[in-house]
Amino acid sequence: MPFRPVLLAALLFPLGALAQPAGTPPAATSSAAGAQQAEDPVLARVNGEPVRLSDVMATAQDVLPAQMRGMPGPMLMQMLPPELAKQLVDRTITERALTAAARAAGLDRDEEVRRRMQRAEDQELQQAYLSREVNAIVTDAALRARYDQDAGRRQGEEEVHARHILVQTEAEAKAVLAELAGGADFADLAKRRSRDPGAHDGGDLGFFKRADMVPEFAEAAFALQPGQVSPAPVRSPFGWHVIKLEERRAAPVKSFEESRSELRQKMLEEQVPAVVERARASVKVERLDQPAPSLLDTAAPPAATPPAAAPPAAAGRPAPQPQRR
Repeated sequence: MPFRPVLLAALLFPLGALAQPAGTPPAATSSAAGAQQAEDPVLARVNGEPVRLSDVMATAQDVLPAQMRGMPGPMLMQMLPPELAKQLVDRTITERALTAAARAAGLDRDEEVRRRMQRAEDQELQQAYLSREVNAIVTDAALRARYDQDAGRRQGEEEVHARHILVQTEAEAKAVLAELAGGADFADLAKRRSRDPGAHDGGDLGFFKRADMVPEFAEAAFALQPGQVSPAPVRSPFGWHVIKLEERRAAPVKSFEESRSELRQKMLEEQVPAVVERARASVKVERLDQPAPSLLDTAAPPAATPPAAAPPAAAGRPAPQPQRR
């Protein structure tokens, strides 16, 4: 049973407090050993071994907010309230004490423990290698080039702004159309009659692209002109709709800065398989989990591979939101 989550819960401080500015920085350890001591002071000793500020920062990485993990240790410790800084040091001391106790008990020589330690080391190496290789490719220049390359596909995609009233039966939808023909206000009627979650906003769906909606709804909405109401009820998997089109426009194009984070994530995901394939190609692989073909196997031709088929719909899949895909 892994105990690390228990340690985190029992030994650490509330994360929200980390973002609070400190009033008075923690007391500094006296330093007479030069620049290194000033930048990486000894904050404690465990069995005579020093616990430096860099050790505290290393063990705190999994509890610090993401925006604080790259900060220099001295700067971070000055920002933290003294009590939180003290708890960070206490956590490092506790981990050192547990490690010392485990070594004293001989667990560092236990074969199962050593196997897990080796596995953890291998996984850290794999992650470090992937990060280094992928980040070397996904540079700012590469992001900008990709943004410019995709510029043509981002231009001019049509969006519409619509409202709708969702009811359960066709008869109800026809009654709604009759009220609208009699002069009823669409938004007010949506608030009274629609069973869609957005009814309180007068059925307002905002702007959306054709692919954002189920096909039946999208086809009807995009066939309308601003100010028009669907002439007949529109059926979808969610019920019967009466649709009013408010506006049409070309979708605004996101700037490079607005697209940067999403584009970076996409490019990182694209590059990981390529890095993995290069790593596999650089090593000699012998598969021993598959039997070698025998002479009898070569006498018969291989069975034809069946054509790919679309997977069946998953049973019991929850329905999407009423208005969107």
